[in-house]
Amino acid sequence: MALKIRKNQSPPPPNGCPLSHCMEILKGAWTPNVIWHLSAGPRRFSELRLDIPAVSAKVLTARLKDLERKGVVHREVRPTSPPSVEYSLTDLGAELLPAISAIVEVSHKLKTRAHSGCPTAQGEAAE
Repeated sequence: MALKIRKNQSPPPPNGCPLSHCMEILKGAWTPNVIWHLSAGPRRFSELRLDIPAVSAKVLTARLKDLERKGVVHREVRPTSPPSVEYSLTDLGAELLPAISAIVEVSHKLKTRAHSGCPTAQGEAAE
């Protein structure tokens, strides 16, 4: 016998759902990491590569260009010899930090549960 489909009780998302818009900005491998490492101030490309050693130069370049296009990261060419480029967060980028920090906090809690053997971390008991 098929199960009855229950009516969704959550409110409908607002027009131009803000959650979808925010997740569109944060999507892509390493994007939250880039924002996180720029939170303490401007960084050069080579410094970001050291901050995030697992990311390839190609992916880091793509993420920085994408974040710059979305208005999250500011790219400044410094008049040094040779010229250098610094990346920093815009006001929009800084506004994303509390959301990323909240995700980090939840991640710590999930890791703690997983290591403690808590049933909720293992998918709860079979229903």
